[in-house]
Amino acid sequence: MRNSVGDVNSLGIYIALQDCSTKGKTMRALVVDRSQEEGLSFAEVPEPVPGPHQAVIAVEAISLNRGEVVRKEAIPGTVPGWDAAGTIAIAAADGSGPPVGTRVISMYKMGGFAERRAVDVERLAVIPADVSTTDAAALPVAGLTGLGAVRAVGPIVGHRVLIIGAAGGVGRFAVQFAHKAGAHVIASVGSEARAEGLRELGADEVTVGVEQVPSGLYAVLDTVGGPAMISAWCRLQAGGILVSIGRAAREDATFHAYDTPMRDNLRLLCFNHTGPIVEDLGYLLDLVGRHELDTQIDWSGSWNNYAEAVNLLKSRKLRGKAVLTLS
Repeated sequence: MRNSVGDVNSLGIYIALQDCSTKGKTMRALVVDRSQEEGLSFAEVPEPVPGPHQAVIAVEAISLNRGEVVRKEAIPGTVPGWDAAGTIAIAAADGSGPPVGTRVISMYKMGGFAERRAVDVERLAVIPADVSTTDAAALPVAGLTGLGAVRAVGPIVGHRVLIIGAAGGVGRFAVQFAHKAGAHVIASVGSEARAEGLRELGADEVTVGVEQVPSGLYAVLDTVGGPAMISAWCRLQAGGILVSIGRAAREDATFHAYDTPMRDNLRLLCFNHTGPIVEDLGYLLDLVGRHELDTQIDWSGSWNNYAEAVNLLKSRKLRGKAVLTLS
């Protein structure tokens, strides 16, 4: 197993594992493993030792996000994972945060793919009684990104809004929020098979690709990047905005001469959620509890079957989210 203290320290987090590594307390986790096709494998790693303002979560469900399973810069032996839901096993020593036994959802830049996770109390939210741990696990990265990207556009009542990559986890949340905000939502997908369910979520139009979309768009929310992003940019009306959320296509987006005429006052925003985690996660959880937001979980199962879920995600065969439960 490659999971040295040096690997952990190079990321500047979980330094307390130095103290834990000699105590013999370990846990099962999925770690970065470049020798495997999925980029992950199971290993025994030291349990996290929380700081005074951190709680330890006994993880029950995790969700997969494309960015965390295709990152080439991830250090072998480290524990990835942004989204993890479970129960507070150790409350924060300084008295902040929820007490032991509270169900919570957490979001952090790594450490979620493990039986236990230490996280600052500002990075978690309490799960209401009427929301399942599985549904909660699907929310943090995809839900917060979809919500924030729609907010970033501003008022969109009555405007035509194109969402590229609408079939994915972020895209399906964005479709719902754009619809709630009163937009005429155009959902762009990679194939007809991935379009299933988008009209029920609020899409007014569903199209394969971007080329058939007429010009005059007020806004574009793009999770794909590459040529599709450029094509959509050229379809914006004067004063329009393109919000770049991701680059699932893994292709460069090249703006050619005169693609950005100043007279049109077009705006390009590269978005990453930076808002209040607790408040926004609480809002999403409340919507799910009131059946006003669908988490769109397309695959769920034991984390022992992580390879199946990762391969579905990488091959773009998921219509929404994949959630793994710990067993």
